[in-house]
Amino acid sequence: MEGNLYQRIYDLLAQVPAGHVVSYGEMARALGMPRGARVVGWAMRSCPEGYPWHRVVTAGGEITKRGSGEGEELQRALLEDEGVSFRADGSIDMRTFGWSFALVPPPDL
Repeated sequence: MEGNLYQRIYDLLAQVPAGHVVSYGEMARALGMPRGARVVGWAMRSCPEGYPWHRVVTAGGEITKRGSGEGEELQRALLEDEGVSFRADGSIDMRTFGWSFALVPPPDL
């Protein structure tokens, strides 16, 4: 079941366009798991190559801490390469760059 759920998360993640970010909670809500933000986080830890894991951030537009910090630097660089800008405090303006599946419903997963 976990593998199937993770694949549903990755398939949904693939719908987030470049230059936008989505929160863990938004991903969970779109999958019908209103309290599943942590599950989305766990899925991101083992995200297969080719999926835009870097587009998932906290509801406050922050990059989550990862291990030695190298993942955070990589995530920021990947987002900046897509045109996402960061505030002085290191967060992303979710009104500008945030993606909501309510705007464009995801395909049936």
